[in-house]
Amino acid sequence: MNWDRIEGNWKQFKGKVKQQWGKLTDDELDVIAGKRDQLVGKVQEQYGISKDEAERQVKTFETDLRDTDLNQPR
Repeated sequence: MNWDRIEGNWKQFKGKVKQQWGKLTDDELDVIAGKRDQLVGKVQEQYGISKDEAERQVKTFETDLRDTDLNQPR
């Protein structure tokens, strides 16, 4: 899935982000506002992981959304 699409529909995706990274608060998600680099930074900060690991997790999340999106009827 194109990250621009996620950013543009952030309110719809916030729930999925919250499911994936439950330590992120609603306020943090509002500040992130769909910005990929900010999401990576907050995941890194909240979970005490490396930037590379946070990047990997966000990339996996992106791929999973793409796969889910492809299986949705149009």
